[in-house]
Amino acid sequence: MRAVDLIRKKRDSGEHSRDEIDFLISGYTRGNIPDYQMSAWLMAAWLQGLTRSELAALTEVMLCSGEILNLADLRPRKVDKHSTGGVGDKTSLILAPIVAAGGLIVPMISGRGLGHTGGTLDKLEAIPGFNVNLSLLDFRRVLRECGMGLIGQTAEIAPADKKIYALRDATSTVESIGLICASIMSKKLAEGIDALVLDVKTGSGAFMKSEEDSVRLAEVMVETGERMGKRVVALITDMNQPLGCWAGHSVEVAECIEILNDRGPADLRDLSIELAAWMFFLGDRTRSVDDGRLLAESMIVSGQAKEKLKQCIHLQGGDEKIVDQPEFLPAANSREHVLSSSAGFLTATDCQQLGVALAMLGGGRERKEDFIDHAVGLEFHARIGDRIENGQPLATIHYNSAAKLAEAKALIASSYQISESAPDEAPLLIHRIIGG
Repeated sequence: MRAVDLIRKKRDSGEHSRDEIDFLISGYTRGNIPDYQMSAWLMAAWLQGLTRSELAALTEVMLCSGEILNLADLRPRKVDKHSTGGVGDKTSLILAPIVAAGGLIVPMISGRGLGHTGGTLDKLEAIPGFNVNLSLLDFRRVLRECGMGLIGQTAEIAPADKKIYALRDATSTVESIGLICASIMSKKLAEGIDALVLDVKTGSGAFMKSEEDSVRLAEVMVETGERMGKRVVALITDMNQPLGCWAGHSVEVAECIEILNDRGPADLRDLSIELAAWMFFLGDRTRSVDDGRLLAESMIVSGQAKEKLKQCIHLQGGDEKIVDQPEFLPAANSREHVLSSSAGFLTATDCQQLGVALAMLGGGRERKEDFIDHAVGLEFHARIGDRIENGQPLATIHYNSAAKLAEAKALIASSYQISESAPDEAPLLIHRIIGG
């Protein structure tokens, strides 16, 4: 077998056998297939798509490229959540402490930013000292002590995905149902979880722009998880505008702390409560999703979730004082307002462009080796449906370098659509896809 022949086969709409996918993925993981050939194959797979048979084989090969955690010695059920990504999507840092405080184990293995979206690991590394690179032994210790752990992929967990994940970001091959599903499910199934809640975004700031594609991705992931014996539910949620009022890294950590202090924006709080409720229900902690919502709310109001976050930060080497004093998080040196040039109602945003603008300012990667500036961020002052006046601030840029400020500012300004008539109100939660 040769990589060049398999690239040509997929380019020409051929279907790979399991052995061919194993050859490609295993060869790349070992270093026998170079980046440029895997990049070519990823683009061919992005263009031609993957069949259900190829997807099953790809997920299995990536899962079995490393160790599958056995957490059976930890008594409560193990439940995790995964989002397909968006702008300002920060719920993991809220959900994990809520659900751990409520009595379940949350072994969360997360990723870095992809394309225009932020990554949970990048946000966590805005916390001074926080170590996302725990060994599996230390990860187990943290889970045993506080019921939650937030780490990146270790060398043992789905190493094939870890290597391909960075390459996809740098080669514009992110938005593929097959590649997204295999990446997500190989990591999540390796965690030793009993159940998984999926937050599948749809809209201008999502990888899946259309509701139809988002539903298809959700169905494929639910089917894949169930095939592996897990309880899975997918929520299709709106990403036509940023979630919450901030996008960035340290600023999103601060906004999560606001929610755990029983404050903060309603959309972020409502979605976090809903996702936590399903985690409690699938983890058999509550008898219904309604009871799960009540439990999630009580974990916030009582302060137990906030204390759980502190405990986890401490156990993973971070400075837990940022939970009470978020001003110790990295902060940008300069600010610039983006003003509206007309009056009317905000009817739409190009949410992806907002994410791209943040990346330009240092909040994302153009190449897989690029460093993140954790201090930069965007503060959003207007929501879809709001009345806007001429000259009113739409967003504030928090930046350190002015090198691409003008370009980013122009991109942000062009991302807002203002019209004379108010738009219809759109729901945050659009669909639920529940496994059998």
